[in-house]
Amino acid sequence: MRAFSRLLVWVLLAMFGWATSTRAAETQRPNFVVIFCDDLGYGDLGCFGNPTIRTPQLDRMAAEGMKFTQFYSAAPVCTPSRAALMTGRLPLRSGMCSNKRRVLFPDSKGGLPAAEVTIAEALQANGYATACIGKWHLGHLPPFLPTRNGFDSYLGIPYSNDMDRANDAPRGRAAFLQPKIGYWQVPLLRGLQEIERPVDQTTITRRYTQAAVDFIKAQKEKPFFLYMPHSMPHVPLFRSPEFVGKSRRGLFGDVIEEIDWSVGQVLQCLRDEGLSENTVVFFTSDNGPWLTFSEQGGTAGLLRDGKGSTWEGGMREPTIAWWPKTIPAASVSLQVASTMDLFATFHQLAGIPLPKERVLDSHDLTPVLQGKGASTRSALFYYRAYQLMAVRVGPWKVHYQTQDAYGPGSRQAVNHNPPLVYHLEHDPSEKFNVAKTHPEVIAQAAEVVAKHRAELKPALSQLENENFLNQ
Repeated sequence: MRAFSRLLVWVLLAMFGWATSTRAAETQRPNFVVIFCDDLGYGDLGCFGNPTIRTPQLDRMAAEGMKFTQFYSAAPVCTPSRAALMTGRLPLRSGMCSNKRRVLFPDSKGGLPAAEVTIAEALQANGYATACIGKWHLGHLPPFLPTRNGFDSYLGIPYSNDMDRANDAPRGRAAFLQPKIGYWQVPLLRGLQEIERPVDQTTITRRYTQAAVDFIKAQKEKPFFLYMPHSMPHVPLFRSPEFVGKSRRGLFGDVIEEIDWSVGQVLQCLRDEGLSENTVVFFTSDNGPWLTFSEQGGTAGLLRDGKGSTWEGGMREPTIAWWPKTIPAASVSLQVASTMDLFATFHQLAGIPLPKERVLDSHDLTPVLQGKGASTRSALFYYRAYQLMAVRVGPWKVHYQTQDAYGPGSRQAVNHNPPLVYHLEHDPSEKFNVAKTHPEVIAQAAEVVAKHRAELKPALSQLENENFLNQ
């Protein structure tokens, strides 16, 4: 069944004109690099206001490129947010979310359905070299791994670095406070093969970086797509010996500063190889900080709450786009945008028609990147698995239900009738509910939600083993 679905995808690619372009045309098309952090908070970078974490490479990237101050992930946890980035679709459309199991685990049987079209598949079918280097978390079984979803090569861990805890590891939080490599038996994969278990997490950021540089150098004669989803700063936190004690922010700061170094290595490689002016690079994260881990978790800065919640701190991400000579240097975009928008943007820039047989939640950011126009996005939906928690329309955010971030204490969902209303451009910290004075906003949001739900067809969850369909 899965083989048939995969064949159908390739037939559809051909039907919609996704044939490989000529060699001459290939040289005109830009390369794409997506550097994707895990659990990075809005306030964890120097260029986004952190007072003690030094991020000179990311600061330079922002000075040479564009900061997005209203850029969102599609979910407040790992698996659904990554599925949304890859497919340009809300996670409930592909079934890559669950009200029971928020993410995929080592015992999960499901993964990204074959019928979904990933960014990598579209680019690969049009002559791009593709590589995934880092944490995947869209299915660890062979049918769901990157090389079965449009990537020519893969090096990384198949799920979060805190999974596969060893039987003799300390219980509870003790293992995270003084983490050791052997406490977690997470494997490192190359392609479909396990090459190390447990992976040495003290070297993982450096190894990802070297693999990324090697890929760029090897593929510089043709267009390429590099997806680099870092394992960090998801706990347990590890860094290489060169970064031990480097940051005034402690262990967490060391980890971020090593990621910053990694970004610098990738961008410098692009400069050295003469590729910088023909390469679009995005730096962002999958969701907000894991606040329950206190100093070993990050911060959402002025935003409210963190990972696991649909308050701003759970889904608004520090994001930088870099494309010298095309993106205006030192620019700041106030446009509301999403990781899902990379799907349409990369299609547009690569000259590939969008698939017409599926509903997309992706909007082309090309005019924004070029400083020539705005995004067509008019609304942003905040989902927690299958539950619509809030909607943003223009500067207004309307909460129908709230649930606090992962952490100690009560985390029961709270329904709001009337809904909570915040003006995010006046109040990004979501402190001042103005529902009483803006009933028209509630009415407008209700119309947007009704239209959205009228065309919505949620898929069966791929995260719940009892519901899993082998497709």
